Amino acid sequence: MIHSEASHPGSESGPKGECRVSSVFQNRRQFLWHSGGGLGGVALAYLLGRDGLLAGATKGKPDLNGGLHHKAKAKRAVQLFMSGAASQVDTFDYKPELIKRHGEKFDPGGKVELFQSSPGDCMKSPWTWKQHGECGKWVSSLLPNLATCVDDMAFLPAMVSKSNVHGPATFMQNTGFVLPGYPSMGAWIGYGLGSLTDNLPAFVVLPDSRGFAPNGPTNWSAAFLPAAHQGTMIRPTAKNPIHDLNPPEKSEITPESEADGLALLNKLNREHEATREGDSRLEARIASYELAAKLQKSAPEVLDLSKESEATKKLYGLDERITEDFGRNCLIARRLLERGVRFVQIWSGADNGFPRRNWDSHEDLAKDHGDMGASMDKPAAALLKDLKAKGLLDDTIVIWTTEFGRMPCAQGGKGRDHNPFTFTSWLAGGGVKGGVTYGESDEWSYKAAEHPTYCYDLHATVLHLLGIEHEKLTFRHNGIDRRLTDVHGHVIQELLS
Repeated sequence: MIHSEASHPGSESGPKGECRVSSVFQNRRQFLWHSGGGLGGVALAYLLGRDGLLAGATKGKPDLNGGLHHKAKAKRAVQLFMSGAASQVDTFDYKPELIKRHGEKFDPGGKVELFQSSPGDCMKSPWTWKQHGECGKWVSSLLPNLATCVDDMAFLPAMVSKSNVHGPATFMQNTGFVLPGYPSMGAWIGYGLGSLTDNLPAFVVLPDSRGFAPNGPTNWSAAFLPAAHQGTMIRPTAKNPIHDLNPPEKSEITPESEADGLALLNKLNREHEATREGDSRLEARIASYELAAKLQKSAPEVLDLSKESEATKKLYGLDERITEDFGRNCLIARRLLERGVRFVQIWSGADNGFPRRNWDSHEDLAKDHGDMGASMDKPAAALLKDLKAKGLLDDTIVIWTTEFGRMPCAQGGKGRDHNPFTFTSWLAGGGVKGGVTYGESDEWSYKAAEHPTYCYDLHATVLHLLGIEHEKLTFRHNGIDRRLTDVHGHVIQELLS
C-alpha cells in the first residue's frame, strides 16, 4: 500500500509505507517515478509542487496572496526586539499623574511586587512629552524620530507578561511559552507559509553586534518543528557574517573543485535521504547545504551596502557611531525583506554587562535608556519610512516589542526595576490601522487597566494579517497539537485596517 507523503500544518507525515515491485523494495518517490517516468513524472512533480504536497515544498500558495487559511494582507514581517525591557514609562506611555506625584511615595494600593528592590518614590521620566501626528499620540523626547511615524503605528500599552525574569519573559514574547523547547514565531511563520525565494532563508536573525540576548540562539529555534525552519543568524559586522558559508582563506579549494564537490555531495545526500524518509533533521541538513551554496552568491549581494545612496545610509544613521550598528542591521533587514525573506528579527540589546549594553536600566535610567534609545530611534524610524517609500510597508508588518516593562517608581534613586504587569508594544504596516491605541495602563503605568493584552493576542494578530488562523497552525508533538498561541489568544480586530 502506498501512503501519501504530503504533510501540512496541523498534521505530521502519514505512516511510512513501502511498495513491493518485482520483489524489490522501493521507496514511494522511486515507485512514483518508475511508474510515471518521463514527462508524466515531471507533470506529477509539477502538480504536487504547485499544491505544496512535495516533501520540502515550502512556498505559500499565490492564489491566497501568500496566506494559508485566508487572503493575507501582508506577505512578510520584521520584528524589532528591545532586549532588557524597554521602559514604557519613558517612551510611549504618558502619565500626567506620575509627573504630578514625582518624588512622592509610590502607593498604588496593596503590595508592590518588584524583581530586586523595594519600591522607591514616584519617578517621572527624565524626558519631556509632546503630542505628535494627526492621532495626537504622546511620545517622549527620547524617541524624536519614531514620534514622526505615529500615524502609521498601532500601540498596545496594556501588554502583560507572565514572568519578570528576562530569560523566561524573552522566551514568552518569542515563542508564547516561558519555558524553553518551543518554536519561535519566525519558525512558525516559515513552517506555515514557507519561503518567498529560493536563494535566501525564510527566517533571518540579526543579533546585536555586542552579543546575544538572554537565551541566545534558542530565541529563534525551530524546537520540535522541522529543523529547516529555525532562524538563520547573520552578523553583518563580523569577519564571517554567516558561519561556515565560505571555505577558509588558505584553503586549497577552488570554485571549480567546490562545485564538483557540491554536486557529488548532493548526489550522495539524496541517495542517503531516500532510505530515511521522515527524518526532518536529515532533510534540514541537506536543505541547509543546498541553501548555503546559493547563499554564497546571494548573501554577499544582500550585505553589500555600497550601492545604497548616501542619503539612504544617512537616513539609517550609518554616518553616526551611536546608530551605525543598529542602523546597518535595519538597512540590511530592508534589503532581505525586498529580496523575499519572510521574517526578519532585529535585536537591540545584548546580555547584561557594565556599562550596560541593553535596556535593563536598574542603576541609571537616564544614561542607559538614553544610549539605547538614541541607538535605536533613528534606524527604526528610517526602516518604517524606507519601507513606506518603496511601497513595501503595505504588505510588511513591523513589530516593536520587549520582554516586559519598567516600574514607575525609582530603584536606587535613578533606575527602574522590572515590571511584567504592563508594557508597550506597537505594530505598523501590512493591514495594521495606523494612529490607534488598544488598551490602557493605570494612572501610574504600573498595571494594565483596560484590555490586558498578552503575546498570544499579538501573535494571533500577526498570523491573521499573514493569512493564518492561529488556532489552525498546529504541529503534533508528544501527543499534543501544539501552536504558537498555546490555548490562548484572540485577533485584535481594533488594530486591523
